[in-house]
Amino acid sequence: MKKILLFTDGSVNTKTNIGCGAYFYVEENNYKIEEITVVVKRFKETSSTKLELQTLLWALQEVKNVDCKIVVYTDSQNIIGLPDRRKRLEINNYHSKNNKLLKNHELYREFYQVTTSLNCEFLKIQGHLVSNQKNELDKLFTLVDRASRKALRERKDE
Repeated sequence: MKKILLFTDGSVNTKTNIGCGAYFYVEENNYKIEEITVVVKRFKETSSTKLELQTLLWALQEVKNVDCKIVVYTDSQNIIGLPDRRKRLEINNYHSKNNKLLKNHELYREFYQVTTSLNCEFLKIQGHLVSNQKNELDKLFTLVDRASRKALRERKDE
């Protein structure tokens, strides 16, 4: 089965609540790092956790290749933990232990709806490593990390 590697990241200005999400995907063992194109999108009224989810959902909607396995690389612990939290979140109708509706409940619901129809695996990647500690996957992740931060800096006046 063909395997797609999907890298996502986001960067938020916490003063303006504007963020930029970035992603790219490549076919496993069939890419040249210098030919990769990172796609960036701006999100308003967001937070770091929300942006990571928004970016992932946007990227998965764009990929839409259901005939392959999608391996998602992210530095978001929230995203990594979502598959294991599904049963509890659904049982509690997306409410906290204090019976408050979770802040990003709509995005969690969408996450489960989208990923149910896809063959996804979520892997944690350590972001922000120094260059001499980076393996090939870390170098690929750096592309989305840099693109999201650069896009946010370029829009700092908005």
